[in-house]
Amino acid sequence: VVLLLLLLSTGALLKFVYQPFPDKAYESILCLENEALFGTLIRNLHHWSANALILVSFLHLLRVFFTGAFHAPRQFNWVIGFTSFLVILFSNFTGYLLPWDQLAFWAITICTGMLEYIPGIGFWLQGLIQGGSEVGPATLSNFYAIHTAVLPASLLILLPFHFWRIRKVGGLVIPRSPGQSLGHRGQPVPAIPNLLLREIAVALVLIASMLVFSMLVDAPLGSRANPGLSPNPTKAPWYFMGIQEMLLHFHPAFALLVIPALLLIALLALPYIDYQLNTAGVWFASTKGRRMALVAAPMALVGTSVAVLADEYLIEVAARLPAIATWITKGLVPFALLLAAIAAFYLFMKRKYAAGNTEAVQMLFVLLLVAFLVLTVTGIWFRGEGMKLVWP
Repeated sequence: VVLLLLLLSTGALLKFVYQPFPDKAYESILCLENEALFGTLIRNLHHWSANALILVSFLHLLRVFFTGAFHAPRQFNWVIGFTSFLVILFSNFTGYLLPWDQLAFWAITICTGMLEYIPGIGFWLQGLIQGGSEVGPATLSNFYAIHTAVLPASLLILLPFHFWRIRKVGGLVIPRSPGQSLGHRGQPVPAIPNLLLREIAVALVLIASMLVFSMLVDAPLGSRANPGLSPNPTKAPWYFMGIQEMLLHFHPAFALLVIPALLLIALLALPYIDYQLNTAGVWFASTKGRRMALVAAPMALVGTSVAVLADEYLIEVAARLPAIATWITKGLVPFALLLAAIAAFYLFMKRKYAAGNTEAVQMLFVLLLVAFLVLTVTGIWFRGEGMKLVWP
């Protein structure tokens, strides 16, 4: 809530200077930084608060999952919270283009260019988002309207609804260690002033931290956007780098449609699985669940890293093979192997630990989460010119 209020207030101030036109957008950012009073600080605060909101929302999502706070009667609130997280992601994405510099222009070009690989509706969806066949004035106008009106309004509807449902089902789930009894909730205290004072203290520390960080670190700004000269490498925003990295290892139809769609469906269906046991409030469900998570995390870390390195070598071989061999190397076969490896590991761990659905689903979540984080880190820091693997 504090970060959202910072974003709304700084965003309102930025609108007094910013002009959403390709021939004026970049100059308005320069004017903001060089002429407007505290303009650089306001822009920095807006930029870093937006990035912090992604991280805080993501950490909150993990906290809800790992403490079982999505079990009945909180299932639908998980869906609302996850939808809010997606809105926050796309709010950052639409705001990324607004400076109209090389970094923003080509990052958005890469992301919208990915859409054309989606079978059937790819080109239509790309044209709808871009407002035409390429990133241009219509794209900037669309992104500005969505960023400053549609998505903030969506958050202002979703978040109060999210908080109201928490109150409706009896408040927050209190995290407990696996050894504590289900009835352990501590000694009740009045919300005012106890909770209120803590919230004010946290809010003040957060605001102070964001201000200090914004004074010390400037938001990135490259040269003016040049549609005729792409930087090398051209990368998506950091929060979409995992998907761009997947494009290097899978056929675009799988990287951009099949895998994200399966993950999205699985995450939305997560609270509606039959878990047999409600472990709401227990960190990592049980001691067994914690051990399984500790096995899954390094397995995903090592396995994904090895797979990336192996595929980097296979790319060199596939480039000299016929098109059909390239489809086999980059098409259905890698995806089938991935599913087989995940299924085999899931069944092995579930049998080895005699785990229930709660521990098994959590282990699978950790496995996929760590794998995606490895892909994201690889794309951000270990990809250089031509998207080849390099040391950072």
